[in-house]
Amino acid sequence: MYVRPLDRLSSIRVKLGSITVLAVLVTIGTLYVLIGFALRNSEREVALRQSLGSARDLSTQAFDAGGHRTASLPEAAARAGHFVLVVDAQGEVLQASMPVPGTVAKALAGSVDTGIVDGLEYVGVPVVRSGAVTGAVYIGTPTGNGLSALSATADLLRGYWWQLLLAGAVAASVALVIARFLARGMTTPLREMAAAARRMSQGDYRNRVAASTRDEVGQLASAFNRMAAQLEGVEASRRELVGNVSHELKTPISALQAHLENLLDGVEEPNPEVLAVMLAQCERLARLVDQLLDLSRLESGDVPLELQPVSLGELVDQVVAEVGVSRPDRAVQVVNDVGPGLPPLRADRERLHQVLYNLLDNAFRFTPAGGTVTVGAHGENGFCSISVHDTGAGIPEEHITRVFERFYRVDSSRARSGGGTGIGLAIARSVVEAHGGTIWAEPGGRGGATFRFLVPFWDLAPAWDAGPSSPAILLHANGGTPK
Repeated sequence: MYVRPLDRLSSIRVKLGSITVLAVLVTIGTLYVLIGFALRNSEREVALRQSLGSARDLSTQAFDAGGHRTASLPEAAARAGHFVLVVDAQGEVLQASMPVPGTVAKALAGSVDTGIVDGLEYVGVPVVRSGAVTGAVYIGTPTGNGLSALSATADLLRGYWWQLLLAGAVAASVALVIARFLARGMTTPLREMAAAARRMSQGDYRNRVAASTRDEVGQLASAFNRMAAQLEGVEASRRELVGNVSHELKTPISALQAHLENLLDGVEEPNPEVLAVMLAQCERLARLVDQLLDLSRLESGDVPLELQPVSLGELVDQVVAEVGVSRPDRAVQVVNDVGPGLPPLRADRERLHQVLYNLLDNAFRFTPAGGTVTVGAHGENGFCSISVHDTGAGIPEEHITRVFERFYRVDSSRARSGGGTGIGLAIARSVVEAHGGTIWAEPGGRGGATFRFLVPFWDLAPAWDAGPSSPAILLHANGGTPK
């Protein structure tokens, strides 16, 4: 497999430093070429101006005031390193040590003539006497023995190579120091994350990474911290779940063990009362195991919903009757405040029955004798908002958001004495969320507590949507107080 050169480096700081130095060297090399080319053009302009001055000087020597040819100039021009061309007003060559350009007429017309001919860069000036052009003088200078502009630029750079080398070395060193300083700040969170990840692999989720920047590294550090917090919460929940399950299982098992030992020792007789107690403990064990399995399947999404039109009023009547049979000792009044014209719900009947049973059973257990439990409903944006209100002691504000957690109890001792497992509300939340709704708890308007959840209607836009005269709306508007 092909491995890129940078991938062979083991440190991000080394990679960043190498990239920075390479970029600096490429930039400096490009600047060297551009500056050398600019200097070369500048030198050409200077040489052109010098040639123009020399041509004008020679024109005063080549013609007198009357415009007649006076002297030969090859020796003086050769000593100056120039090639000379002198022509008269008719373009006849009077003296030539360079080729004749094809633009002589331009100089004879009174303009300065410039160009290149046979490797010579020339400047031609007209000779004006008494207001008339009497001839022209050309000065030619070699252009570098035919070298191209790039070669000439390279020749110029070779003349300053050590200055350029020193400037490049200084710039690369400064860039390397700055890159190392910046890389240290950029890679510190990455090193911390690597160390924290190693500790997390050993089960320690308490470590966090300092996220002080807003760039990609800072965003990664923030995401890492959120992940670590979630894993820490999951680990805490796992440990709490194991402890709670162990405790819940231990209570009926210990009771069964005690009765069995008493039976074996002859302390108790296998009469119907003892066997009924043992059967109740077995049923409690079975109920706990079934609820745990049910909750696990619901949270993993392994339980398909058989959606069908469900009449809420009839279902509430059925659940109320079942709860009343299971708790005949509780003198609690149940009010079914679901309107008769409520459209059918889009739900799994058995699962919705499970939610209502858990909520009503919970309300029964925490409502004192003579209290009231009210079930109401109203439409809300295509959903049916169902409420279960009781007149018990209520739920303190600090516990409102946690009552749907597995095995969470506001009063653990009271809940266990009533036979609760602490899983019913967690199952209710999973079922409601599987239907695409939400469930929450809130304090009752005049004491007690209210549990509300949303389930979609079979028709997502029912004509029954709540109006101000609906009894269920009055229930909702008054914070859950029964009317």
